[in-house]
Amino acid sequence: MAKNGRFIGAIEFFTDISDLRTTFITRLRISLTVLSGIALLALVAVSFASYRANRLQLRALQKQSAKERDLMEDQLRLAREVRLLGELNEWLQSSRSLDELFDMVSRFMTHILPEAEGSVYVYSNSRDVLDGCASWNGGTHKAHIHPEGCWGLRRGRTYEYGASEIDFVCEHAEPHDGRPYFCFPILAHGETVGLLHLRALEGTDEAFHTSKKLAQLSAEQISMAIANVRMRDQLHDQSVRDPLTGLFNRRHMLETLRKSINRSQQTGAPLSLIAVDVDHFKKFNDTHGHDAGDMVLRAVGAALEQGCDRDEVACRIGGEEFMLILPDNTSDDAITRAEQLRQAVGAVSVRYGEKSLPRITISVGVSHYPAHGTMPQDLMRAADDALYAAKDKGRNQVQVAGSGSDSQQISQLKKPVKATGGKSTA
Repeated sequence: MAKNGRFIGAIEFFTDISDLRTTFITRLRISLTVLSGIALLALVAVSFASYRANRLQLRALQKQSAKERDLMEDQLRLAREVRLLGELNEWLQSSRSLDELFDMVSRFMTHILPEAEGSVYVYSNSRDVLDGCASWNGGTHKAHIHPEGCWGLRRGRTYEYGASEIDFVCEHAEPHDGRPYFCFPILAHGETVGLLHLRALEGTDEAFHTSKKLAQLSAEQISMAIANVRMRDQLHDQSVRDPLTGLFNRRHMLETLRKSINRSQQTGAPLSLIAVDVDHFKKFNDTHGHDAGDMVLRAVGAALEQGCDRDEVACRIGGEEFMLILPDNTSDDAITRAEQLRQAVGAVSVRYGEKSLPRITISVGVSHYPAHGTMPQDLMRAADDALYAAKDKGRNQVQVAGSGSDSQQISQLKKPVKATGGKSTA
């Protein structure tokens, strides 16, 4: 400070800012704390959002992986089912008989449909009933069932028990414990030939219902195989059977005779051959007509077939001529059998329309291996020679090939022998 140009002194003013500083520092700390909290919250929010996004992505990946795994499992299961169905079809097409076919079906179905027990029925030749042929996975089959006792057969389509609110149990499924089941009619060439019955195992209802398509495909495979085996059997029968009498034809007779001779050569087992001819057959045709003659041939064929036992074979080799191959029959056995056949045919009565045809008689010739030959042609020729000898001696008798005492043989044969035969009517 100055006065009149003289410096008197100085005055200095001070302001106390301690409180202000403290307030500023406090506010700054609060601001920093708030900013730190906000940053932390932001970081937490970002972390949570990132975590949630990652979880969602992980779940999406897991779902996608599960879908792909299920798809892969479905594809593997489908590939396995296709492979098994292909193998089933290949094996079934290779089967030689229905018995062999049903054995294959039983073994394959335990793998194709492990969650189901099953059985197969096939129509009998009379088509009145279905015969039980096979079962698997603990299933059972009845010896015979009636077509009316199955809703699948009655309605002509697949019947699924347990798929509707109201169901009816098939008679062949009794006793029933409430488990769902399928009845698949087996069709071949538009004709029902059998029935595939499948029932769910305990606790496998859901898997059982989902297997319906596979079961349907299996039924189709089985139906085609049955049709092929039956067609093959029919073609084989047509090639070896005589269409009129149902006996084996000459072709089959020659093949069987060769096999029988080979067996006798290897084992020493006896073998005999019987030749049969219907006496005065031309008179039947000329007097009563060819239809009556056919009835006579069928009656004689039936009597000869009934007289066969075990591996014995009756054949019609042409016209009114027949032959019987008798393995394991000695010469004496064959002579006795020949006489029984002669008496059995003589006891047959054939009605044609409203009248009975005249009594049928046969002439019989017998040959024996190896006494009368070691080749099929030799045995057949010897039996034919004995047959014509019987005709020359008056017919309706038995002669043995190469016999040195024919009259003694005939007198022995005229002794009563218990005959087997029956009556035929039309």
